[in-house]
Amino acid sequence: MRSRAQAARRVLGDNNAVVGVLAALLVLGAALTIASPSFMTMNNMLNVVRQSVWVGVMAIGMVFVLGTGGIDLSVGAVLTFSGVLVAALIQGGTNIYLAIVLALVAGTLVGVLNGELITRLRLPPFIATLGIMSVLQGAVYVYTQGIPIYGLRYPEFQALGQGFIGFLPVPVVILMVVAIFGYLVLNKTAYGRYVLGVGSSETAARLVGIPVDRIKVSVYAVAGLVAAIAGIILTSRGEAAVPSAGEGYELDVIAAAVIGGTSMTGGKTSIAGAVVGAIFMTVIRNGLNLLGISTLWHQIVIGLFIIVAVAIGARPSGGLRRRMPVMAS
Repeated sequence: MRSRAQAARRVLGDNNAVVGVLAALLVLGAALTIASPSFMTMNNMLNVVRQSVWVGVMAIGMVFVLGTGGIDLSVGAVLTFSGVLVAALIQGGTNIYLAIVLALVAGTLVGVLNGELITRLRLPPFIATLGIMSVLQGAVYVYTQGIPIYGLRYPEFQALGQGFIGFLPVPVVILMVVAIFGYLVLNKTAYGRYVLGVGSSETAARLVGIPVDRIKVSVYAVAGLVAAIAGIILTSRGEAAVPSAGEGYELDVIAAAVIGGTSMTGGKTSIAGAVVGAIFMTVIRNGLNLLGISTLWHQIVIGLFIIVAVAIGARPSGGLRRRMPVMAS
């Protein structure tokens, strides 16, 4: 029994945040079920799960970044950029699979650029990623002139956002694969311990020989890669690349990660919590839509949740911030 409890704590990120957000999700779901008969229908539940994929996939990448004590405001712009890039390549006659690979590489390179700006030029992560976000959004609007790229009705491409593997939608399967891989990397490898080590104390990490700058660049590369994955899936789902598709997503992504138990100050992460947090954020938006509440109020409600999430995430957590994770020899 004790070993099972210990295993559960490891999966949940060794904190109570996941349990808390799960409880809040159940309460919210019960309230919405009472308020709207449409909430607990199969179609709506499937819609919620699908819509949570974009935020969930990007939140996993954000967990890596936050784990080092950084932040990435460019993930929404990378989502848009990658979606537009893959759409433009496919419409231009590029092989679909090659277009997908190129879009993934492009997203990863944007992440690398973020990391280089932070490590080489010593720019604060907030400023570096905010600047890249602005550049990418501007580039997308200049290229598209604000007009979506339609007509991506290619079966091989549509399968990414609309297909099923058994009874599970392909996007959900992709989210599960990314989550499992992210969990294993952060919790079962020396690299994961290095990420947490950098977030716990960058000075101590340097003293024990951790390549801090390389770790920082790598986590932003991960964030760029998963944002590109989300952008490609979203473009496939809608059969179009919309220039404004990723605007505002960065806030939901950060909130999902922090609500799920990842610390804003580094050194503490939870992949499972980020996924649950993404579902929680999606349920909030879905519920507001079902209740017919204006989208203007959506921003207010989401904003309040972000404030609460950041406030909770900024609190010290036991002794975790006072010690370095055990390093691999």
